[in-house]
Amino acid sequence: MPPIWAISCSSSHCVNTFFVTVNGGGGGGGVVVVVVVVVVVVVVEVVVVVVVIVVVVVVVVVVVVVEVVVVVVVEVEVEVVVVVVVVIVVVVVVVVVVVVVVVVKVVVVVAVVVEVVIVDVVVVVVVVVVVVVVVVVLVVVVLVVVVVVVVVVVVVVVVVVVVVVVVVVVVVVVVVEVVVVVVVVVEVVVVVVVVVVVVVVVVVVVVVVVVVVVVVVVVAVAVAVAVAALQDQYLRMIKWEKVT
Repeated sequence: MPPIWAISCSSSHCVNTFFVTVNGGGGGGGVVVVVVVVVVVVVVEVVVVVVVIVVVVVVVVVVVVVEVVVVVVVEVEVEVVVVVVVVIVVVVVVVVVVVVVVVVKVVVVVAVVVEVVIVDVVVVVVVVVVVVVVVVVLVVVVLVVVVVVVVVVVVVVVVVVVVVVVVVVVVVVVVVEVVVVVVVVVEVVVVVVVVVVVVVVVVVVVVVVVVVVVVVVVVAVAVAVAVAALQDQYLRMIKWEKVT
């Protein structure tokens, strides 16, 4: 049984006009849909890529600024520690020099006093003076030797302590610098890896979406073409029936 429009419009001109209208409308509509979908997909891809690039640039800038601030703070702390160590060393050296000067002055004063006593005693008794001189000289020599030994020991101990402190400070500073550099390198590597992973994931998602959209569009176009062909065949059959 023919459709209602075929019954109500019996002339071949009406049938031909309807066939041309249906065919033309169907084909043009499919092309417009494909173009619109492709344009929308391209715009979405561009927006997603721009947003990802902006986020990556912001993250890298923030990481670089933080690392620069950390390195500057560590350098300032290291310089302060070095200045403090130098001040301590200078103070210790000054104290040692003052102690040595005082000891030498005491020894000189003792020697002067001893000499005066010896001169006075010589006037009274030569033998007693000789004995006293010998004893005093021995005592002075012993005292001088003891004082010199003590001073040398103190100086050596102070120098050793200062050297040890300086070496320890230098080692600590070097270790801190190495740790800071390693931490900075690790953080930069982690950030780069994360950024690369994010970019790869985004690109994969975008490619998958594009492939899905293209497949859907191709299927839709194929369906539209098939429907148009069926309509064309059906209209030709109806026209043939009317002519015969």
